[in-house]
Amino acid sequence: MQSIIGWDIGGAHLKAARLDGGRIVNVVQIASPLWQGVEELHRAFGEAKALLGPAEFNAATMTAELADAFPDRRTGVARIAAIAAAELAPHSLRFYAGPAGLIAPEFVTDMAQVVASANWHASAAFVARHFSEGIFADMGSTTTDLIPIKGAQVAARGYSDAERMAHGELVYAGVVRSFLMAGLTLVPFGGRWVPLMNEWFANTSDVYRILGTLPDHADVMETADGGEKTREASLIRVARQIGLDAKDASPAALMLLARYFAEAQMRMITDGAHLVLSHADFGTEAPLIGAGVGRFVLKQLAERLGCAYVDFGDLIDAAPEVRSKVGDCAPASAVALLAA
Repeated sequence: MQSIIGWDIGGAHLKAARLDGGRIVNVVQIASPLWQGVEELHRAFGEAKALLGPAEFNAATMTAELADAFPDRRTGVARIAAIAAAELAPHSLRFYAGPAGLIAPEFVTDMAQVVASANWHASAAFVARHFSEGIFADMGSTTTDLIPIKGAQVAARGYSDAERMAHGELVYAGVVRSFLMAGLTLVPFGGRWVPLMNEWFANTSDVYRILGTLPDHADVMETADGGEKTREASLIRVARQIGLDAKDASPAALMLLARYFAEAQMRMITDGAHLVLSHADFGTEAPLIGAGVGRFVLKQLAERLGCAYVDFGDLIDAAPEVRSKVGDCAPASAVALLAA
């Protein structure tokens, strides 16, 4: 059986999973901030190839076409496909095009509308091979996908980002990169409602680091101030979001503030899930299948929804040392397995 590498090319991270003999044996996630320029993607591919080695066949999906480096999605899809083809030559490469399956690079530009931001569909299509109904949830560094599975098929009402946001199937809430002032104007602090500063002083990685729930490997991006990734440094950044120095408030008060930020994000995701469920008409046994570095949040979501939780990684044959990473990088793992 040939070796396959599945690639998930995002605007903030490049993720890849290597499949040998039907088993995922290696998974990597590399920071690739494409808003700084396409050279970041070349660099990330170089690092990933050094860690994974070559494969006879490569299958790729993407979301990076949304990056500021490109004037529009079609241009982004074409540029990313060209970069991937150059980086992975001379080995075979196909791109995931949603319901159309895997297509050759020469067809990508003409099919840009289904290639763009299709990584969620790859993961959901794989999950649909294992469950006749349920909700597939993938919470990453930036967003959360909430995809209904019905009749062992992907039953999303939307396909594009705009459509999926309108149906609650895409929520801009992640455990690393989400801005704390996004979606909130006031927070409870010191017995009153306090406005947030509309500046990027902190993000959700600081919140979950303070709470002690952020996985060690989840945050590979720079912090808002370029400072350390410690609990103490995160307390400083979160305090700054309400105009204070950390020494101006007790650690207990800042912990309560962090809990509120986490609760506000959970409410956003829960609202999206309820909207999806209100249309899906599931039976009472439909589970939530969780993926992404935010699986610790999705387990709580399943409890709130009153449904069983299944980890995406448990659906896949993977080497023990990479099992957790398989769930973190679900689209890369899924597209490799779909290609197989």
